[in-house]
Amino acid sequence: MSLHLNPSEASAFTRREFLGTGLVLASAAATVPQFINASAAAMPRAAAGLASIPGVDEDRVLVVIQLSGGNDGLNTVVPFAMDDYYRVRPGIAVRKDEVLELGRGQDVGLHPAMAGIKSLYDEGLAAIVQGVGYPNPNRSHFTSMDIWHTADPSASGNGWLGRYIDAQCCGYGKGESGTPEQGALLGASPAVEPAISIGRTAPLALQGQKLKPISFESPELFRWTGADVHDDLVAPYDEIQRRGFDGVDAAQTGVSADSNAAFLMRTALDAQVAGETIRKAVSQRPLVQYPGTGLARQLSMVASMIRAGMKTRVFYVSHGSFDTHAGQGGANGQHANLLRQLADATRAFYADLKEQGNADRVLTMSFSEFGRRVAQNASGGTDHGTAAPMYFFGPMVRAGVIGRHPSLTDLDDGDLKFGLDFRSVYAGVLGDWLQADAKEVLGRTFKPAKIVRA
Repeated sequence: MSLHLNPSEASAFTRREFLGTGLVLASAAATVPQFINASAAAMPRAAAGLASIPGVDEDRVLVVIQLSGGNDGLNTVVPFAMDDYYRVRPGIAVRKDEVLELGRGQDVGLHPAMAGIKSLYDEGLAAIVQGVGYPNPNRSHFTSMDIWHTADPSASGNGWLGRYIDAQCCGYGKGESGTPEQGALLGASPAVEPAISIGRTAPLALQGQKLKPISFESPELFRWTGADVHDDLVAPYDEIQRRGFDGVDAAQTGVSADSNAAFLMRTALDAQVAGETIRKAVSQRPLVQYPGTGLARQLSMVASMIRAGMKTRVFYVSHGSFDTHAGQGGANGQHANLLRQLADATRAFYADLKEQGNADRVLTMSFSEFGRRVAQNASGGTDHGTAAPMYFFGPMVRAGVIGRHPSLTDLDDGDLKFGLDFRSVYAGVLGDWLQADAKEVLGRTFKPAKIVRA
């Protein structure tokens, strides 16, 4: 059975109208998840396979855990050997006898709620990078997060991981048709699948110029309803999906490959296969038990997609809010509970990856938009600060504590002075793990931080 379109009817639908109304994904969120973005270039071609990239190990995966709200680094990686820490935080400092010490010679330890990450550290699967920040720091949640997402102090432009995906897709869609964008609309297979974010919207960090990320919140409601909206155009998609994308050409459809009708068909097919692929992947039962928290659920879905063999190289999840202006201390306070959820979920994630045989493929990076001020405030909390630690997990990391803890007395108007630019950390991840040209992605040369073992 072939797909037949009446060109006169198909021409009534523009690309913009189809993308706006033809592809509808149900979600528990009040707004529709970001799945269709700008063009069919956002769709992974699961049925068509991926073009290989010479010299790039496509098995390597980066998972990003964003700690939203400004995590207090001083009560996460605790400088228990510094008396000034206890002097300026009399009500919220972690007691020395409660700190999870990191071994002989280390003057910092972990918050007691982070036993899961301490176990990863003891197994050589965790690295803590101290004193990360950037010049002239911004203390606004939104602006500072945009700076981290874009790797640009002006907080403008596309996301750094979006630029990475674009760079890896060099040659994406190029052919006789001309520009990469034109080729993408005509169904050329990309070299790298778009990044995937678990949540209502995709973060700026994943937004590229050529490829846009996929974002979804609920696998139970992640479904295709295109046939309900444009029944005359896409009803036969199931049979075509079984035959694969390569068979969808002018000979079968009776329409020109560069026509609106061809665009509509390929967009519909891309969306169907993407939805089915992701939904099938996340429906698998995890190989280990995860905690019943939101972050654990997100990481469980990521682990399932990795286990299913999806070619996505970047996954993104979020956890928070860490905006602890009041009542921060205590074993069951907001900060302790958030850290416990982070530690337990990350521990389960790597146990799952180990059972799959995929742990060596997955580097996880965790960051927050800024740290907190050194001294506690009058409400038993902490206010917006500057430098903070970053965290990396996986068998490939240079396990241990990387860098010196910032001084608690040599401060910048009450805030920590950063010792390592976060873009140097990105450069290390891009070059040493993702095997990309960090200068091309970041726009200038930064000395790469050595996060990954040689």
